[in-house]
Amino acid sequence: MKSPAKIMNNSSQNALNPTSVAQDFPAPPGVVINHVYVDQGKYIGSPSIAKLADGSYVASHDFFGPETKEHEAAVSLIFRSEDDGQTWKQIAKVCPAFWSSLLLHEGVLYLFGLTHHHGHIVIRRSEDGGFTWTAPDDTETGLLTPYGQYHTAPTAFVISNGRIWRAIEDAAGSTRWGERYNPMLMSAPVGSNLLRRDSWNFTPILRHSREWLEGKFGGWLEGNAVQLPNGRIGNVLRVDYNQAGKGAIVRLDDDGQALKFNPADDLIDLPGGATKFTIRHDSDTGLYWALSNAVPPIHSDCEKQTTQRNTLALICSRDLREWEIRYVVLYHPDPKQHGFQYADWLFEGDDMIVVSRTAWDDDQGGAKNQHDANYLTFHRVKNFRSLTLRDSNINPFV
Repeated sequence: MKSPAKIMNNSSQNALNPTSVAQDFPAPPGVVINHVYVDQGKYIGSPSIAKLADGSYVASHDFFGPETKEHEAAVSLIFRSEDDGQTWKQIAKVCPAFWSSLLLHEGVLYLFGLTHHHGHIVIRRSEDGGFTWTAPDDTETGLLTPYGQYHTAPTAFVISNGRIWRAIEDAAGSTRWGERYNPMLMSAPVGSNLLRRDSWNFTPILRHSREWLEGKFGGWLEGNAVQLPNGRIGNVLRVDYNQAGKGAIVRLDDDGQALKFNPADDLIDLPGGATKFTIRHDSDTGLYWALSNAVPPIHSDCEKQTTQRNTLALICSRDLREWEIRYVVLYHPDPKQHGFQYADWLFEGDDMIVVSRTAWDDDQGGAKNQHDANYLTFHRVKNFRSLTLRDSNINPFV
């Protein structure tokens, strides 16, 4: 086993809550950006990260839970680090904002997401690195869907053929989780005003069938816009399926207007595909990389795959169809109360910089469960391209 230097572990440095991490229990791995106690009735969700031109990092997360207004007017917090992620400071509170992701585009910082749980799609712009944000009051200032119900998560944008693309899900198909979600792709010309509704095109909805996977298809969601190996645009989605990690590859048709999908060919094996992941393409290696909650064999029969979030694995693929587990970034043997989930990340030279929705111990008993996280944490995965499973500090896949 290798030295733990591959992952930063400076969790005592918490500019927001310096007393929230006590000394009588193991601190969470990484740097604590924010922490909440379970008795507050709110949990940390939707981590996202961006790097500005001046080298500063900006991170965001929202709150969900019984003591929040996630179904009416959700709240997101914005944080900034000017020392490579060693310390963080809250710089803004944004409302309404839910399931949002940060985007640095043409030198300007954006926050893209929803107004609330199954709300409208909105986008905000910040000209000062995240301290202040525009308000999406109408279709000229960031309100992209004045009606309807939608779903998303902090997944990546991709630029291809002069357009910027983003995956989204329509959530009006039902009232049941999973069943209600159907994918779309939206895009705008590079150089256009991204706050204007008329800058954006939306594909029609692609509806799923519960008969897929021998009747065990539970839904698809939290899609990633990607440029496929053939140069076309696609959407790789999480699949709710309990027997093994599965993903789905949806593609634009030849006219570039509608989505197409063949369940016989486009349902793929994807480690950790039952939970959210973010995919980005690496021009240095030609590989697609992701951080996912791949499920080790020792946990595969514990509960549903969607509840197994105690392993964060670095995975890669050359064609988006065959995936390899390269390295275990984070792991805890307890899948009930510990989780490293919804990780968002960026390339930074030879490293990855990562933010995680982390469920961990604290001085009031820790997280409610692995899903209802109490920390936002920052991590650096050094020299990620050269890592193998043998480099992992703990490898539950052996």
